[in-house]
Amino acid sequence: MYYPYLRGRQFELIALREYAFQYGIKNNIIPIIEPVKGTFNSMKLALPKLKEGKVKFALILNPQVGDKKNAEEIIDALKDELFDHSIWIPAFLLTNNYPYIASQIKKNDYDNVMLICSDTVDSSDVDFENLVFSSKIKYVVSKENRTLKRKLSDKGKELIRLDDNFNPQKRNKDFLIIPEEKFTEEHLFYIADGFRGFSDYTLLISDFIEGGAAPWAVAIHLSYKKENEEVWVKHFVSNSNDSIANIQGKFAEATEKAISFLDKKNIHTFASEELREYYKNTAYPGLGMVKKISIKNHLELMNEILNTVK
Repeated sequence: MYYPYLRGRQFELIALREYAFQYGIKNNIIPIIEPVKGTFNSMKLALPKLKEGKVKFALILNPQVGDKKNAEEIIDALKDELFDHSIWIPAFLLTNNYPYIASQIKKNDYDNVMLICSDTVDSSDVDFENLVFSSKIKYVVSKENRTLKRKLSDKGKELIRLDDNFNPQKRNKDFLIIPEEKFTEEHLFYIADGFRGFSDYTLLISDFIEGGAAPWAVAIHLSYKKENEEVWVKHFVSNSNDSIANIQGKFAEATEKAISFLDKKNIHTFASEELREYYKNTAYPGLGMVKKISIKNHLELMNEILNTVK
């Protein structure tokens, strides 16, 4: 199973909504969502669509970035969307806050809880052991940690490997000298390596950055499968990058390169067809929607791969 880690920003949630509508029971993805916005309007639109599409999701109840909300605020704001406990997984980010997380789980009588371990987690800490060994905990998400893996090997937990695979550049135009690069091969080896699932931040950087200035270059990132079954990411970048003027023209330049590649590789996903439509109509949807296309294309790809290897 694939557990993409996404934030609750509009374009990420739109990608999930559309993916859920298009894949339904053929889904092999459980997204992990960290709410980062001060309002929940986009969440209220997205979560019912995930339910309708039978896409189970994990919701982080103690977000650490963005407009931070506590668990009580999140649950209260989304009480209608989260009423059916069978459709979602309560998730908590672990730093050194073990007693607080334990108290939240007990207070709300949560079951099948997901813990997401940060770099500060000490797996030898008594409070950590008491928490992670609890029967209430089902999923443990962590970067590669052999000590933790050994500790959990016979405890009935579903250990999920988290990787930070996307390699960001300081400027979009820097991707011009990096046409493509390997993204992941975890889908090939995670079971043999002792994991029950694998996770990453899709084609987004792991650091949370809100907003941003107008770009000098437009870059479109699309993942695809190589002949050896590895997943690589291809970068398509505009050429007229000497000013911030004419973003629509920059998008057209990057899109032309992307469509040429997609046609050559005979790649047809819902996301790639949307990109083709924008190019055909010389339309510019905005940078948020460009990111949405990258995310949705990646979700489609990973789901197809997991369907194939079943």
